Amino acid sequence: MAILLLVVIYIAFIALGLPDSLFGVTWPVIHTELGLDEGFASVYMLIIGAGTAMVSFIAGPIIRRIGTGWVTAISVLLTALGLYGMSLAPNIVFIIASSIVLGVGAGAVDTGLNDFVSKHYKARHMSWLHCFWGIGVTVSPLIMSLFLAQGSWRGGYRSTAVIQLCLAAIIFISLPLWKKVATKRQNAAPLALPEQKSAAKFKLTKEKGVIFAALSLCIYCGMEYLVGIWGASYLVNIFSFTPAVAARYVSLYYGGIMVGRFVTGVLTVKLSNNILIRTGIICAVIGIVMLLLPLRFLLLPGLILIGMGFAPIFPCTIDSTKSRFDSRYSADIIGFQMGFAYVGAMLFQLAVGFIATRTTFLVLPIVLLALGVLLFIDVEHINRITAQRKPLGEGHRNNN
Repeated sequence: MAILLLVVIYIAFIALGLPDSLFGVTWPVIHTELGLDEGFASVYMLIIGAGTAMVSFIAGPIIRRIGTGWVTAISVLLTALGLYGMSLAPNIVFIIASSIVLGVGAGAVDTGLNDFVSKHYKARHMSWLHCFWGIGVTVSPLIMSLFLAQGSWRGGYRSTAVIQLCLAAIIFISLPLWKKVATKRQNAAPLALPEQKSAAKFKLTKEKGVIFAALSLCIYCGMEYLVGIWGASYLVNIFSFTPAVAARYVSLYYGGIMVGRFVTGVLTVKLSNNILIRTGIICAVIGIVMLLLPLRFLLLPGLILIGMGFAPIFPCTIDSTKSRFDSRYSADIIGFQMGFAYVGAMLFQLAVGFIATRTTFLVLPIVLLALGVLLFIDVEHINRITAQRKPLGEGHRNNN
């Protein structure tokens, strides 16, 4: 039963990934068709990021009230509605309304599923979970590239919305399974767990290092979104790629994340989260340097290497929450980290988008390189702070 639920969770993460890469690869066409300034993409992402961050910060209480299953099902349905709304958008107002729905839909489900898998499954499942997110973000640009080649971005959004709706239906059908597994977990839990449920309210100031852990996800997601949102525009503006070809390149960047996360799941058996994160950052920085060089043949391998370098950073950081901090408050801490992650994604792409659309997109790899160095410094600082941490509640993790 626990394995069947894990399959459903994997499906949910495909659904979570589907919308994430669509906008960036279609924006070079959308802004022309609707007569919008190219820099408006930053406003769109600002709205999505604000909605997602807001929900992430309060996700802990929501999950405890209605359960991870219901949060997941409702959230995926909302993203399907947001995608369909985008396919109909006749103007900027419709785009903004759809982005609000997409942002709210993404917030709570990300926190809920990450917390659930972190507490109940081995570390490899966390990486494979995000590998399935990689499937979503890899497939949707490929779907969109087919429609872009025919001159229609709306069909790509509409098709993705239908896929998303089918995934939402699967999750709704599985709701009784979530309840059965939750009951089984509760009955099998050690005697210490009921005390954990009645623990005092989470206080951020009592958990040393949480701020720096949240900052690492803030920087990382800023980098990931910069490539995803502005990567296609970089290729179109600097190297004169067609939008369809640029979409395929960005899809392969996400493919690098997907493959990298599968490999990360295998490597967690032998390597620690800290080693995987450190190695990932170094690989990503090498890929960014390749992207920065004015050599066209290095663009694709550079993007793929960036994706593979990014692969372990997010899942291994989330999985480390239970060992770095008090696991009784993991939902609150993960929600706090996720909120910061979306704030970073929102602010960095907003700033870079504003500058790039008014100067040159060459600023993109330069900013990415600076952020990569900053991320490495922050992660090493977290490792020093939490090296001796012995969190309460450790050891209650399921062995599946």
